[in-house]
Amino acid sequence: MTPSTELRRRRAALEDAWARAVPGAKVPPPEPPRIVRTTVADSWRRSFGQVDPERASAPSHTGGPVDRRWCDSPLRRPVETIAAELHSVAEDAGFVAAVTDSTGTILWTCGGRVMRRAAEHVNFAPGGRWDESAMGTNALSLALRTGLPHTVFSAEHLVAALHGWVCYCAPLTAPDGQVLGVLDLSTTWDRSHPLAMSTVRGLARAVEVGLAGDLPPRPPRSSAPQGAVSLTCLGEPRVTREGVPLRIPPRQLEILTLLALRPRGYPPEELRDALYGERPVSTSTFKAEVSRLRQSLGGLLTTRSYRLSHPIACDATRLLDALRCGDVATAVRLGRGPLLPRSDAPGVREWRDHLAVALQEAVLQSGTADDAVAYGERFPDSCAVHRRALDLLGPRDPRRALVLARLAGCAS
Repeated sequence: MTPSTELRRRRAALEDAWARAVPGAKVPPPEPPRIVRTTVADSWRRSFGQVDPERASAPSHTGGPVDRRWCDSPLRRPVETIAAELHSVAEDAGFVAAVTDSTGTILWTCGGRVMRRAAEHVNFAPGGRWDESAMGTNALSLALRTGLPHTVFSAEHLVAALHGWVCYCAPLTAPDGQVLGVLDLSTTWDRSHPLAMSTVRGLARAVEVGLAGDLPPRPPRSSAPQGAVSLTCLGEPRVTREGVPLRIPPRQLEILTLLALRPRGYPPEELRDALYGERPVSTSTFKAEVSRLRQSLGGLLTTRSYRLSHPIACDATRLLDALRCGDVATAVRLGRGPLLPRSDAPGVREWRDHLAVALQEAVLQSGTADDAVAYGERFPDSCAVHRRALDLLGPRDPRRALVLARLAGCAS
């Protein structure tokens, strides 16, 4: 069975379930058809009576200019930091991307012309309200309500005008745990793809890292728990506590790196997935690694939801901070190599790619000749950066010969 055939069958079955459960009844059936997920069925029940399933589009926010709300939003700066990546994902894959605030009001969107026009027909645009009381069951409202990522496909939407869509959402959470809004990728149902959710989750994590960077200055060292921890994870890894090197096994290094890059932490199952992917690893083995790391750090790692109870010094987070501030020279200096280059953990690979792309793009877009030359020395296979260096170097700069040699080497 081809994926398109399976999608068509799933959509047809959901349309049938929706037609029997939603329109024309004062109260939805207590037991929706089995194909309707419990989360969706519960949302249908909450929405029914508040939202007309036949409404044509989302209502508009009435609480003042949406551009002012976006300007004042703590999400604006971290979203703008990855705006180029969001545009690329949306336009290349046929999505429209959106960011809402905590009320479900869309503040920002991007995407190709065709998809944006289609989205505007249902007011999936700045100012549109997508909370559950306004538009019933949809991925944005579920992510806001639960604080978890959600996908809503075709006729899982309560409103019939959305049955041609599939939406992938992840919450945008501040380091203190407050849900500030959601990031959404939406497209037509026939473009449904299993990797879309991992993409939106990865982009949401990048926004959350930006949120952490925009926080007020960290508390002084005296307020930290016993033993200040420093982590080097770009290139050759190294961990110290109060300046004394710690011997941390590779798996625990991966855990520490992931937690440093995601200040709000991980639920246990999500951290386990980020470490092992689909490999069969027992819960006891995973918990033992976390427990041993906690002992090494002097209790810095919290229980239940795994996170660092106090920020640590980390070269990867400093690199991200430098990029957010436009300090390309510092970012290049910190980028001594790939993130944990010997790690094959899925979560580490995802962050490794993100950091590599972000740093190279910064050098190409706004770096100086010094930045491009220094980056090229660290990453000699970067032909595009070598060409950028040649564009920036003066005709008599003695470094041109070195850059030309690097370019010849990476192109051969």
